[in-house]
Amino acid sequence: MGVALRKSAQWTAAGYGARTLEITPLNEVILKEIMMFVESFIYKHPQEAKYVFAEPLEWKTSLDPSAFESGYIVSETTVKSEEVDKDGQPLLFLSVPHIKIRSFGQLSRFLLTAKDTKLKEAQACIEANRDPVTKILGLDYNAMKDDTSVVHILDKITKDGDPESEIKMKLGVLLKHLDLHLLNHSLKHISLEICLNPAIVKNDIERLKHLSGKGEQTVLESIDYTSDYEFSNGCRAPPWRQIHGEICYVVVKPHDVDTLCITCSAEGVFLNGGKTDDEGGINYERKSEIYKDLVTFLKEKSAKFLENMSKQDVRFSEEWKKEKELKEAPKKEEEPTLQKALPASGKSVLEKNQINFGKSQMTKRLEPSLNWKATVDFKDHKNVLRESQEERHGGRLERSGPLVSPGRAQLVRKSAEKIEEIISESSSESEEDEEPPDHRQEANADLPSEYWQIQKLVKYLKGGNQTATVIALCSMKDFNLAQETCQLAIRDVGGLEVLINLLDTDEVKCKIGSLKILKEISHNPQIRRNIVDLGGLPIMVNILDSPHKSLKCLAAETIANVAKFRRARRAVRRHGGITKLVALLDCAQNSQEPAQSSLYDARDVEVARCGALALWSCSKSYANKEAIRKANGIPLLAGLLKTSHENMLIPVVGTLQECASEENYRAAIKAERIIENLVKNLNSENEQLQEHCAMAIYQCAEDKETRDLVRLHGGLKPLASLLNNTDNKERLAAVTGAIWKCSISKENVTKFREYKAIETLVGLLTDQPEEVLVNVVGALGECCQEYENRVLVRKCGGIQPLVNLLVGINQTLLVNVTKAVGACAAEPESMAIIDRLDGVRLLWSLLKNPHPDVKASAAWALCPCIQNAKDAGEMVRSFVGGLELVVNLLKSDNKEVLASVCAAITNIAKDQENLAVITDHGVVPLLSKLANTNNDKLRHHLAEAISRCCMWGRNRVAFGEYKAVAPLVRYLKSNDPNVHRATAQALYQLSEDADNCITMHENGAVKNESPTPNPAIFKLLLDMVGSPDQDLQEAAAGCISNIRRLALATEKARYT
Repeated sequence: MGVALRKSAQWTAAGYGARTLEITPLNEVILKEIMMFVESFIYKHPQEAKYVFAEPLEWKTSLDPSAFESGYIVSETTVKSEEVDKDGQPLLFLSVPHIKIRSFGQLSRFLLTAKDTKLKEAQACIEANRDPVTKILGLDYNAMKDDTSVVHILDKITKDGDPESEIKMKLGVLLKHLDLHLLNHSLKHISLEICLNPAIVKNDIERLKHLSGKGEQTVLESIDYTSDYEFSNGCRAPPWRQIHGEICYVVVKPHDVDTLCITCSAEGVFLNGGKTDDEGGINYERKSEIYKDLVTFLKEKSAKFLENMSKQDVRFSEEWKKEKELKEAPKKEEEPTLQKALPASGKSVLEKNQINFGKSQMTKRLEPSLNWKATVDFKDHKNVLRESQEERHGGRLERSGPLVSPGRAQLVRKSAEKIEEIISESSSESEEDEEPPDHRQEANADLPSEYWQIQKLVKYLKGGNQTATVIALCSMKDFNLAQETCQLAIRDVGGLEVLINLLDTDEVKCKIGSLKILKEISHNPQIRRNIVDLGGLPIMVNILDSPHKSLKCLAAETIANVAKFRRARRAVRRHGGITKLVALLDCAQNSQEPAQSSLYDARDVEVARCGALALWSCSKSYANKEAIRKANGIPLLAGLLKTSHENMLIPVVGTLQECASEENYRAAIKAERIIENLVKNLNSENEQLQEHCAMAIYQCAEDKETRDLVRLHGGLKPLASLLNNTDNKERLAAVTGAIWKCSISKENVTKFREYKAIETLVGLLTDQPEEVLVNVVGALGECCQEYENRVLVRKCGGIQPLVNLLVGINQTLLVNVTKAVGACAAEPESMAIIDRLDGVRLLWSLLKNPHPDVKASAAWALCPCIQNAKDAGEMVRSFVGGLELVVNLLKSDNKEVLASVCAAITNIAKDQENLAVITDHGVVPLLSKLANTNNDKLRHHLAEAISRCCMWGRNRVAFGEYKAVAPLVRYLKSNDPNVHRATAQALYQLSEDADNCITMHENGAVKNESPTPNPAIFKLLLDMVGSPDQDLQEAAAGCISNIRRLALATEKARYT
């Protein structure tokens, strides 16, 4: 904690009075972390909480004695804790306003008592006790406060041997861990902050000048620099202020507040003390909080600026965009000064691939310059500055090119190949959307000593002999390479190039040392990109052929880390890496020394594990999946599934899980009897293995045969039991996904009901992440297709949470929840609850959703709601504009939406008033227009809708006029019995009109002049009269009867 407070916390500059903590976001983060540590200390470490400090922590408190309750002796001006030390002294003593606390227990209780003022109290305590650790543990700790080694603390504290030494030792370790936590947390916080540079600041100021002037519509009256001189690095601040990161000073006159004198620095923008009496002098002391940029600062200070800026933003950005498009042209080489301000996204593809022999500008501190120059003409360089502003404000996001590390000499010979690759690669393959943007070390951050020590070791790597190289590699490995600072230290001085070059040597020790380091640092996304850019992957792929198993393992593990984005995965495949990685899976082939089989078996298993790990990363690409299959990877993966090594099983199952998304893989998985082993490993104690097995089952269970295999091998019971462990959300999502897909089979649903899984699923409908909810609701939607399960869901209180989920925005979740609600609505009691919860209105509103799948699912769900509502007609009419919305959906191009809407219209039209309304909205011509479809599902529901709509007014006649009859006759040739039944019913209704009977009679290849019905149609209808389906029999018979009656009437009229 001491090191963090000295190095990370931001203190005011030395002056009159004591230094205090600045009001900055970083300081607030540090204080909150310390408060969380102290507040929980009494519960997490009750023994250490009783330890009495060497000296009390003292400060002035604003807390009133009346705030203290039980456990304290309270008077008007003093408070004493009942808890005392061995000398009888209270561990907390307050004499307004001074307070002394001598244990973590009392410190924890004090913060809990302070409530809303605890942040202020924590700040006062830290400011009054600049070295709290020394006061807590004693002066003997002071000698080693800069040493980050826990071992030194143990040696120092335990050497006295007093009875309290063990507690003191544990407390020392806890404080050291807190210190490291604060340093890491500070580093992460700093890395996320936006660092301003002269180009960005200048662009903001020039933009505001453009929008300033007289008049109510301008954002400011005026904005001017305090100095007309600009240094070669773009700064206007004097050199002795540039070392503090300050860029320039501006005087701003807003419309509604007094003139502001503002400092623009690399850290942000803040109000300074204004101009002094000296000519051109500035009071540099900060008088406000730090804001991220000038516009944000002014929006906070001036309401008029905020109002006018919001009006100007859209117009101004569009105007500049048009200017940019007109004037954009290939640029000549810029001056070195402007290169510093040029953002990465503003450079061309060729510039991205050039070699940067110096240290990256982003890693440099803003250096003061004594070279004066004339002010740069804004018009000459506004394109460059505007690009900088757009990148920073998100005006236009461009994919920046691969990061170029310093000293990439070996990339010269590959530059032509690299450019060709960038031009030729497709957008879907080349977008590295999984990788976050690059973050360099902040210029003003106090970097730890490890950063500089690692950079010294890299120099030894570059210039040392073999022995020195090996020693340097071993020393580098001893650092915490999982820490981002250490990773970037290696990269920033060209260490990556050296490490990759070492892989090309013949020295095995150097290769192993280099790969061990690369394996650790390649967890960093930016390092992964750099390794690919430097051509490291082809070298690692070649190492996979090495006879040294340790080398193969390390190379495969490093490939596994690097191949996390598309370009890397593609590079592995193009250099033959997939075939070589699959070969590593063959343990029997790898073992060549039978005399020492146990030793070499273990090594071969490790080689296979690393190979599977690399294939797991590579298998996220479809082309790589095909390459694995063609290399005969599936049988080898199936063989490894039978091992008992969990470390091996996880990457093997992970690879199968990725590959199972492809249909041809699922067939191969069934053929290799992999499902049995996946089910077996569901009973493992390893949560990660359980997760990947469940995920693999989820992918494979699209196929009915696989779902049956999961049941036959006893996989449903462990899946149901895993639902009870909800702490691991990733595993829960995988398990619920597997249950969802397995529930598509009715036999599996019966088993899940037997295992009480449905009740557990209902319990998961609340307080779960979306990826879990999607699967839970999907599973319930399948289970509720059966009556018993619908009743079960209702009795478990599942209807309300399902209805509540209808207001979400996740497309997949909405599709699943509408299906589940629709299934529940098939039971009248559940439907009554849905209606009471306004669920039908929510379903109807989803018909406006832009996603066709959601529209279709909502329309399907409305069908049972209308069927089972008590007063369905009135309920439907109560939705203003609802019927018109449904009719207009018949204009959709999506077949599923059309089929579902036709089904909804069939149910709506059962009410005569609603049928009249939808007729007025033009349902007849829209339905008639759909008649020429070949989709049997749409035919089925369209015919039903036409049948229902015939029962109003002259709709039968209208369908004939809109030529819907002839296409319907052709439906009788379909192979779907549902289409036959619906079509026969529609034709029966239409045949009530004489003209429609004539159309049916005339429909055929050759027009028959005979008054008898067309023989082909007559035969089709006669066949249907003999159907076992009674509804179909009656409809076909009625249609024949109407046609025949018309024919008889015609004959009679002819002879009379």
